[in-house]
Amino acid sequence: MSDVDLVRARESRARSSSWFAPRFVGPLGGTSTLGDSLVALRHLLWPNELSQGPAIARYEEAFAGAIGVRYAYSFWAGRVGLYSLLLGLGLKSGDEVLLQVPTHVVVANAIRYAGARPVYVDCELDSYNMDLAQAERQITPRTKVLLLQHTFGNPVDLDRALALAARNNLEVIEDCVHALGATYRGRPVGSFGRAAFFSTEETKTISSTMGGMVVTDDSELAARVKAFQAACALSSASQTARYLLKFIAYYVLTEPHVFRLTRALYELMGRRHPLPRATTQEELHGKRPANYEQRLSNAQAALALRQLQRLDANVHHRRTVSAAYSAGLGRYGFSGPRTEECAEPALVRHPIWVEDRPAVMRAARRSALLGDWFTSVLEEAASPPEGAYERGSCPRAEAVAEHLVNLPNHQRVKPSDVEAIISTLAAVQPAPKRAT
Repeated sequence: MSDVDLVRARESRARSSSWFAPRFVGPLGGTSTLGDSLVALRHLLWPNELSQGPAIARYEEAFAGAIGVRYAYSFWAGRVGLYSLLLGLGLKSGDEVLLQVPTHVVVANAIRYAGARPVYVDCELDSYNMDLAQAERQITPRTKVLLLQHTFGNPVDLDRALALAARNNLEVIEDCVHALGATYRGRPVGSFGRAAFFSTEETKTISSTMGGMVVTDDSELAARVKAFQAACALSSASQTARYLLKFIAYYVLTEPHVFRLTRALYELMGRRHPLPRATTQEELHGKRPANYEQRLSNAQAALALRQLQRLDANVHHRRTVSAAYSAGLGRYGFSGPRTEECAEPALVRHPIWVEDRPAVMRAARRSALLGDWFTSVLEEAASPPEGAYERGSCPRAEAVAEHLVNLPNHQRVKPSDVEAIISTLAAVQPAPKRAT
């Protein structure tokens, strides 16, 4: 019996005794478990180890082991980890960092906060990763870093990228915020460049509501990152408590049998909802928030460590669901991202190109809430120019920001959800045409 058949059998048994509302899945809340939520609740009720405690060191050691490197350092967010790396590499004012679009505004912000200049490179339309040929054309004497984003968890062509960097004497940093669990030539992504950074924010492969990690095998760079981490502020007890409450709320409110109602309430409240946000208003406008340099809390490290220990099962499920999407949607002319032959993606979501994104997302709401990464070349930016992006300079990324939807593949997604989403896409748009 196949993995999908096993899941279907369990689902059938559960459905026969279910008295809940019809299922409605979304892109969030599918990684945590009831046990994780109980651990979060225990930290709230006995808060002596909210900010500091032994879980941080255990989590960092386990994360380094999972990536196959010697050093790992945790932060409040992945963006702060990137910032620490840029400082550790000694970037100076006017130095350039090559990065692809689409990406998130906080990535560009970290480069600018470090005094460097982001130089945007267009993406490829089949992999959604960096166009390495264009990247090489944009290298100048000021270019110091090649920042490689494994978009959606689909590894970049690292052979070409590392060769490009070696020819031009560039440092390589891997942006693995989507890619925990992905491999290239049998090695985990994040172990190829001088260093890498990951995210455990609520939309990622594992979640501690907010969180980031830097990994490296370079002892000198590790020492600088460690010194930076030591100088960062501790997460306050009140902030940590808010993150834990959000963690529990997401687990409960995104349960597929109640999510349709809770999502409607969430949208009705708009920005008035009380849950902490991942990106501050200052960051949306490219400005640096006052509390930017912070460490990860002990309680959040405990949650992330529990999920890291289940990473293999998590990634296996995501690959199974993505394979089902690819097989089902392939019959209607849809295709997922092109993957390098030597790579094993670990897609955090399954991206699909559609002609009319608003129509597809409206139609899908009968059974699911689809994700709309990316809605801009600089996701969440108040406007791309505020991140120093020149409109029209990366036309393929701009097209991606208009046409991609991403399908949930987390552990709460079942075969019936996959079938419903495939049926919706096939009915709304039978034959997509990708731009060139």
